[in-house]
Amino acid sequence: MTQKKKATRAHTCPCGGSRFEDCCGPLLHGDRVAGSAEQLMRSRYTAYALGLGEYVMGTWHPGTRPATLDLSVEQSQGKWIGLAVLAHRREVDRAEVEFVARYKPAQGPATRLHELSRFVLEGERWWYVDGDIDPS
Repeated sequence: MTQKKKATRAHTCPCGGSRFEDCCGPLLHGDRVAGSAEQLMRSRYTAYALGLGEYVMGTWHPGTRPATLDLSVEQSQGKWIGLAVLAHRREVDRAEVEFVARYKPAQGPATRLHELSRFVLEGERWWYVDGDIDPS
């Protein structure tokens, strides 16, 4: 069984924002929902970094969500080490967030994940829909 990493009040949020409890913590704890697609994307990155697969699945739009998601392999073989948001574009009920996330496997050099993610606003809740890896 893989232990989930924990962020405490004193730690900077894995997404690079402020203190965890002032940034992604309230979203991950279910105390509030993301106010923007960028906030949701940052909280999803943080959930990946902390091994919180339930949160990732719970923020994935039901129409595109996979049947399962197992972060345990990813957690045991490396760690997410940084996030840079490159752009955030919004049109009424849709948004795109372009970002680069860095991952350090247990063996070898760090790698980059460059993605253009798409989100939809339904009611008052943002959902991750899908994304393009290495967008041109």
